[in-house]
Amino acid sequence: MEQETMLKEILHALQLHSEHVDNKFDQMSDKMDNMRSELDTKMDRGFNRLGKKIDGIRVELTETQETTDYLLSKTARHQKKLRQFSEQQ
Repeated sequence: MEQETMLKEILHALQLHSEHVDNKFDQMSDKMDNMRSELDTKMDRGFNRLGKKIDGIRVELTETQETTDYLLSKTARHQKKLRQFSEQQ
């Protein structure tokens, strides 16, 4: 009878310990989920900022290309006029 009571107490203690360990694992899991969520949010913000920067650079490059094309066409016209002028003389 005494052994039976001791076994029940040991089993009860193990069950309490198991519940305590389960609670700790649940808490750790919740913390990990929160960290993952925060990390995802920070990464999304970072990628959005990066995307906006890239869009800005793309616009600047397009404008630079348009300016370059304009200047090249003006230079070509001036060279043509200079050739025509030198041919006339």
